Amino acid sequence: MRRYNYIFTMAFVFAFAKANAQTTHLLDTIYANDTKNVALFFPEPIRQGITGSDNFVFTYNREKEQYFGLLQAKPGKESNLLVVNRNGSIFAYIVRYKKQLSKLNYFIPISSSIGNEKPIVTDSILAESSEERVDNRTYHYQKFCAYLLNRKQRIGRIKKRNEGIVLSVENIVFDKEELYFVIQIENNSTLDYDLNFLNLSIETRQKGKRKSLQRLYQEPIYKHKLPSKIVEGQMLRFVYVLPKFSLSNYRRAVLELNEKDGERNIEMRLSHRYINNPN
Repeated sequence: MRRYNYIFTMAFVFAFAKANAQTTHLLDTIYANDTKNVALFFPEPIRQGITGSDNFVFTYNREKEQYFGLLQAKPGKESNLLVVNRNGSIFAYIVRYKKQLSKLNYFIPISSSIGNEKPIVTDSILAESSEERVDNRTYHYQKFCAYLLNRKQRIGRIKKRNEGIVLSVENIVFDKEELYFVIQIENNSTLDYDLNFLNLSIETRQKGKRKSLQRLYQEPIYKHKLPSKIVEGQMLRFVYVLPKFSLSNYRRAVLELNEKDGERNIEMRLSHRYINNPN
């Protein structure tokens, strides 16, 4: 086994050297111990991962590729960790034992990659199609939405009910150039709820003698796990991704939940304070 680990490690080092022959990288350090799991979340599923010393153990799902691995350490000299993602991206870190840990979760951005096991030539970069760029963006939305659904963070108690149907906005998060709305629908009634649509609009209160309201529909860039049916007793959470926007005091966001072939509809108004101060 020790000989196998040595050969495996040397193969990783060779791939790293080939991909980065003309580039020097200063490796970050990750600390671990033998009483806690340190979780590393990568931008692509992990295909291979190995440590350079037996006193460090990096575990990940070898049967079904997943985005995270767990690191543990026993007292001893520092070592290194090499991880290859499904797309060939290589990540390398110095790993050290530390009795007291201040950080247990690492969310690794793609920018931390030290290279790729397959050389990326300039022609392939120039030939990247718009479809590939769209796929990369969609993948980022999928990954970040899944991350938000696993969090318990809330922006406030934003909730409205109608005949056993409860619509809630759990969180509003800003990332890069988008706003992420974490939404929940709960069916406490005795009938299944068939979703016709859930729209988000911006409502403007017109000034002047004749006051009126004008709504402008906002098309989501991406919808994550939007259900078509919420069965009796079920609670489902999903995410809407929209281009970043802000609201003045005279504008507010409106969520319209509409039931297909039914009348259990809900309109929820979101103050500009929530939109302008996302998490």
